[in-house]
Amino acid sequence: MARQARTFNRQKAAALGYFLAFLACIPAANWMIGNVGTTCASPHGPCLVPVAPWGPDGHPLMAPSGVLMIGLALVLRDLVQRRLGRGIALGAIVAGAALSGAVAPPQLVLASFTAFLLSELADFAVYTPLQQRGLVLAVLASSVVGAIADSVLFLWLAFGSLEFLAGQIAGKLLMVLLALPFIQWIRRREIARGAVPR
Repeated sequence: MARQARTFNRQKAAALGYFLAFLACIPAANWMIGNVGTTCASPHGPCLVPVAPWGPDGHPLMAPSGVLMIGLALVLRDLVQRRLGRGIALGAIVAGAALSGAVAPPQLVLASFTAFLLSELADFAVYTPLQQRGLVLAVLASSVVGAIADSVLFLWLAFGSLEFLAGQIAGKLLMVLLALPFIQWIRRREIARGAVPR
């Protein structure tokens, strides 16, 4: 009984950690777009970072710097949904957008919120049915769909251009690939403990 209680408490702590990290990614990404990068357009960006060493005309592939946080957020969103449910994941998007209002201009906040909401709906359509077949497959597939949907809508709403689309998608997928070993580790621990959440 004590062991079950400890396992339950660890699962709750992990779920809370995923939720808080996901929540923090949204305003962090919006702040980074206007403040962090190797080059920045004034007054509110986008600040750009290289996401691949090759790109058009032999220059590195560039993307707005918030892409690094959003790639991570796509993975964390799946973990939040897995542990806490869809409603909490949607609530975290709304809360993240509200927090973003303190650190980013309204146009970026609206673009970010709208893009995240659409990619969340796309994520539900992909992640939810696939999670029973395997956590890593579900996270990878839903993150690819979410990265594309989020990138197209965000760039169009925030900047009126798809100029950085390739960099946005590449940067997000890079972060997803870096997170996959962690996802695999989580899955192995769940199986070892016999605690496989929905």
